[in-house]
Amino acid sequence: MGSLKTAKRTQVICIILLVGIIISLNTNGVESRKARNSDWFEYSAISCRAHSASLEEFGGVGDGTTSNTKAFKAAIDHLSRFQSEGGSQLFVPPGKWLTGSFNLTSHFTLFLHKDAVLLASQDEKEWPVIEPLPSYGRGRDTEGGRYSSLIFGTNLTDVVITGDNGTIDGQGELWWRKFRAGELKYTRPYLIEIMYSQNIQISNLTLINSPSWNVHPVYSSSVIVQGITILAPVTSPNTDGINPDSCTNTRIEDCYIVSGDDCVAVKSGWDQYGIAYGMPTKQLIIRRLTCISPFSAVIALGSEMSGGIQDVRAEDITAIDSESGVRIKTAVGRGGFVKDVYVRRMTMKTMKWAFWITGSYGSHPDNNYDPHALPVIQNINYRDMVAENVTMAARLEGIAGDPFTGICISNVTIELTNKPKKLQWNCTDITGISSGVTPKPCELLPDHEPAQTTECNFPDNRLPVENMGVQMCSYKANYL
Repeated sequence: MGSLKTAKRTQVICIILLVGIIISLNTNGVESRKARNSDWFEYSAISCRAHSASLEEFGGVGDGTTSNTKAFKAAIDHLSRFQSEGGSQLFVPPGKWLTGSFNLTSHFTLFLHKDAVLLASQDEKEWPVIEPLPSYGRGRDTEGGRYSSLIFGTNLTDVVITGDNGTIDGQGELWWRKFRAGELKYTRPYLIEIMYSQNIQISNLTLINSPSWNVHPVYSSSVIVQGITILAPVTSPNTDGINPDSCTNTRIEDCYIVSGDDCVAVKSGWDQYGIAYGMPTKQLIIRRLTCISPFSAVIALGSEMSGGIQDVRAEDITAIDSESGVRIKTAVGRGGFVKDVYVRRMTMKTMKWAFWITGSYGSHPDNNYDPHALPVIQNINYRDMVAENVTMAARLEGIAGDPFTGICISNVTIELTNKPKKLQWNCTDITGISSGVTPKPCELLPDHEPAQTTECNFPDNRLPVENMGVQMCSYKANYL
């Protein structure tokens, strides 16, 4: 009888333990199903990848406070092994991923989920200091070095920085305060900078509150910047949108930018340093751009243009509440050239100036510039534009003894604000022609019949960057 009771007790205990194990397994399974997520992404890119990983696999924590700088470094170091094996992709899941500067690798894609936010660290120790750009000779904010960009790469091939409209937040307020107070030790970091590289795609992301410039491809070729939204307070200092710098074959398209500085600023080096480096920006396409920049330009060429700027084609541009539509900035000492610039189908609403060219921008890296180094500005073409609520049509100011030549403006209608400037066209030291322009241009741009304004025609040949193809890539992401 006692043995029977013992056997029953043992059986009950076993049943209880078994039920507990089953409940535990089921609960863990439920928790796992709740904790794990799976998304299937399709996106267009210049290259698809054979290998992939998630930042979480390398210790990444998306809580907004844990530093992920080491996690990014570990992940990219690991994935760099696959450069010759079909390339690799790093997936950034939903979350707020605090990080300092990190470097990319070749044959690599960085992909941000739509609910992923990269938060730029405000700890200066997480920002390595690197040498000034050789074509600038010093930092833009201070003499000497500069902080490495948040996302940085040099001597790379085949790199894609993209996402499902994920966000990169530069948390720039701290940097802006230091800049205004003169407390910076080095030049502020940018959000994305790619140097000495080729076959680069930056697309489908939102960039906000950059410490300084947002996107800076430099000394690179075959670059696509596409579908980018850039947002910064309009009073934030030097938060340029996209700055192609000494680059060949660049395509900027389908971007929306609200900026404290120029929305697109085309550059190629500063004074004697840019002249010595001698690498122009050329074969640049800008199209389907919308810009708001109350204190700067929609498209600026310069002022750092000492290596030269040539063959720039901009079309289908919308400018809203901006200081100027197209602005060429240069000065004595810059040297270099800006030539073969073509802009068409631009719509401007609420502008201070529609066009602005200045040869007296100043701002030199040091006092060693050559005062005899004069810039060449020639063959500048604007056509098929409308503007409304404009204070002044144009300021076109060359350099005495160094006139800016070959300026052509045709089929442009500018409607003025209720309180316009009395002088609508201020022209000095320039030559050119116009046709079908309202209000009537200055005497230095005499009116010609449309048949005589062939220089204003937009080129119809294709640039090599237009032939950079993309393909549909797919990726299944599993994440917590």
